[in-house]
Amino acid sequence: MLDVAFSLRDLARTRFALSPLWEVVAGVRVLKHPAEHPLHRPWSTQAARRLAGSGLDWQLLADLVPDPPRAIPAFVAPPPTTSVADLGLELAVLRATPPERVTESLAGPRAPRSARTDRLRADPRRGLAELAELIEAFWEIALAPHWPRMRSLLEGDVLHRARLFAEHGADRLLGDLGSDVTWDEDTLYVGHRYVRGSRQLGGRGLLLVPSVFVWPQVFSLITPHWQPTLRYPPRGVATLWERRSALPEALAAVVGRSRARLLAELDTPATTTDLARRTGATAGGVSQHLSALRRAGLVDAHRSGRYVLYVRTEAAETLLAAAGG
Repeated sequence: MLDVAFSLRDLARTRFALSPLWEVVAGVRVLKHPAEHPLHRPWSTQAARRLAGSGLDWQLLADLVPDPPRAIPAFVAPPPTTSVADLGLELAVLRATPPERVTESLAGPRAPRSARTDRLRADPRRGLAELAELIEAFWEIALAPHWPRMRSLLEGDVLHRARLFAEHGADRLLGDLGSDVTWDEDTLYVGHRYVRGSRQLGGRGLLLVPSVFVWPQVFSLITPHWQPTLRYPPRGVATLWERRSALPEALAAVVGRSRARLLAELDTPATTTDLARRTGATAGGVSQHLSALRRAGLVDAHRSGRYVLYVRTEAAETLLAAAGG
């Protein structure tokens, strides 16, 4: 068990961010042992096939994401510096990692060891540039096709937790991060198999990063070089790769099939583009239906960076429940 003590300053500096770079690292972990991650089998099967067909040698990534008790070196996926999901910016930070930090991370007793990591340790500048190129290639092959849906789920989780904070305060926010995380007064208790002890945030706050591929665990990073970070599974991740639910026919008879379908799809927040892809409708048609649903008080819209996320209102939830949707 890891105990993380908060001060008032830490609470004031706690924030959320998304990290495409971390999803690459966590995705590699899933691909190495797909049988241990049946929830993500639809993704891992397709990603493994695409990677094999591409001929990409991603063994260095596999080496840098070792099996426990060896640890993933922190420099491989440093905490994001902005709340906007930007792989290019994260890779720029990776490339700029001080060489001595790479050497130190790969020299510890729990560090991964292989011929490839030895070469990275011997020449960090060159190795970091090659690692960034490898991550970018891996992303395009294995994750980019799925990122819009993943991003909607992650941003929807942040939106949900922002609402918890607005309605119930920090106690509810920090007490709702998963079964392995509990909050009591000024301390966050994180269930870990290999990390134990007490840590102080030191006024830096906690960075909360929802992550698709960590489920059902949580991952933490508390080191002197970066803002303390907790990576946790988002709400709705168990349904991420499933086929969508059946159309609520009773509701469709009242509001129309297209609008009933959109309400059913909004079990997690989504953009117009996401909804168009899922339903097979045009983006323009989806936008018109969403506008009508919004005027009727069944849908709300929230901006998240460059995107607008649509969510069901309580009135829509009531309608769907009454219709058996």
